[in-house]
Amino acid sequence: MPLTWLELALSACGTLALAYTLLPRRRGTPPPPPGPRRLPFIGNLLDVPAEKSWIKFAEWGDVYGDICSISILGQQTTILNSASAARDLLDKKSSIYSDRPFVVMAGELGGWKDALGLMPYGDRYRRLRRTAHSFFGSPKIMTSFHPLEEQEVHKFAKRLMEKPTDFAAHIDKTAGAIILRICHGYQVKEEGEDDFLALGSTAMRQFSQATSPGGFLVNAIPPLCHLPPWVPGTAFLALGKVFKETLHRMVDEPLEWVKEQIATGTAQPSILYHLLEGKKLTEEEEFEAKWLVGSLYAGGAHTTLATISAFFKAMVLYPEVMAKAQREIDSVVGDGRLPKLSDRNDLPYTSALVLEVYRWHAGGPTAVPHCLSEDDIHNGWFIPKGSIVIANIWKMTHDPRVYTDPMNFNPGRFIPCENKQPEMDPTDLVFGFGRRIYEGRYWTKVSRPWFLRLNHPDLARSRQISPDFTSSCQF
Repeated sequence: MPLTWLELALSACGTLALAYTLLPRRRGTPPPPPGPRRLPFIGNLLDVPAEKSWIKFAEWGDVYGDICSISILGQQTTILNSASAARDLLDKKSSIYSDRPFVVMAGELGGWKDALGLMPYGDRYRRLRRTAHSFFGSPKIMTSFHPLEEQEVHKFAKRLMEKPTDFAAHIDKTAGAIILRICHGYQVKEEGEDDFLALGSTAMRQFSQATSPGGFLVNAIPPLCHLPPWVPGTAFLALGKVFKETLHRMVDEPLEWVKEQIATGTAQPSILYHLLEGKKLTEEEEFEAKWLVGSLYAGGAHTTLATISAFFKAMVLYPEVMAKAQREIDSVVGDGRLPKLSDRNDLPYTSALVLEVYRWHAGGPTAVPHCLSEDDIHNGWFIPKGSIVIANIWKMTHDPRVYTDPMNFNPGRFIPCENKQPEMDPTDLVFGFGRRIYEGRYWTKVSRPWFLRLNHPDLARSRQISPDFTSSCQF
C-alpha cells in the first residue's frame, strides 16, 4: 500500500532528526551546556512536562547549573536559571540573542509572526521598537496616562463592590480597558460584553493553545505545515486559519474604528490616533502602526490580568500583609478619596507589596523564548545558531541565593534597614531581557521606589517613614 503524504513527511523528518542526533560532534567543537541524558532521535522530548515546565527547568538548574540544555528532535534548547546567566547572554550578547524561534502553529499558521512578540529580529522590529519607545520609553512619559488609568481603576473598584464574586471578570475588563484607551482611545462598554475585549481575550486564548508545549506536532516538525489539508491528521491547518482570522480581526477592527473616529472628528488622543491623524501613510506604515498597538494590547492585557489575579490570591493567603498595607493607605490617603499614582512615594510598604506580587507570581514564568542568530561559545560550552534560549524567570524570582525564603510572600524583603539592603527589584527580571524586553513595561513599572535607591548611610537622611514601614525590616 502506498505511503500517505503525512507518512512520507514524518519519515523524512524522522530520518533527518535521527541523523542529526547521532552524528558525532565536529572535532574541536566544545560540548553543549550540561543537561539530562538524551535518548536517540527524540532527545529529551519525554522529559519536558506539558504544564509548569519552569518547575522542571528549575530542578535541572539545581542539578546541572544555571545554564543547562536539552535537545528535542535535534533542536537544542538552552535554559537560563539565574539572573546573572540571563544578563551574560541575553543582555551582554543581545546582538546575537535577540531573534525569535519559529513557532509554526502560532507564527505562520496563526498569524502571530507579524506581532512584536514573535516578529523576527530585523529592520521592521527595530523600527517598531523605536516607535514604541517614543510613546512610553520612560516613567516620565507615562505620567500623561495616569489620569486615564486612575479613571478605569475607579470603575473597577465600583464594579468590584457591586459584584465582588465576579472579580476575575472585573480584572479582565479593567486591564483591557486601560490598554484600549491608551492604544486606541476606545472606551469599553460598561454593561454587557464588549466586542473588542472579547476579541482580545479569544485571540490570547488561541495564542496560548498554539504555543503550548506538546500541543501541536507541527511545532516540532515544521515541514508538516506544507501538507495539503485533505491529508489525514492535518486538522491543525484549519484550526490555524481560525486562529489567524481572530487575530486579524483583533488588529484590523480597532484600526478601522479609529479611522472612522478621525474622519468624524470625534477621535480621542491615543497612540494610534497620533500615528494616523493628519498623515497619509503608505500601506507598509499603516501595517506597522496597527500591529504595534495590537501587539501592545495583546501582551499587556494578558500579563496585567495574571498579575492582578495573583494580588487577590496573595491577599487571601496573607491577610496580615493586606492589613498592614491598608493601615498605611489609610494613614496617607484618609477616607475621603482613593489612592493615586502620585501617592506612591508616600506608600513604601504598599509599593513593596506590589513588587512582591511581581516576584511571587511572575506573569510570564518563562517569558517568550529567544533564538540565537549565530554560533556562540560561552564558558566553554557550544550554543549553536538556531538554538532556542529560555529565561526561566520563575526560577530567578524564587532563587534562594537572591531572595530569602522565596516561597513566602513577604514585602519586607524590599525594604532597607540598617543591617540589610533591599533584595533585587523583580521588575528587573519579569519583563524580560536584552532587546526583547517588554515594550510596555512602564505602564506598570512607573518608577523605581525611592527606598530601593537608598544605601545604608542614606537611611538616617531619608524621609520620615511609618512604623509599619520600619517594622517590615523583620523577615
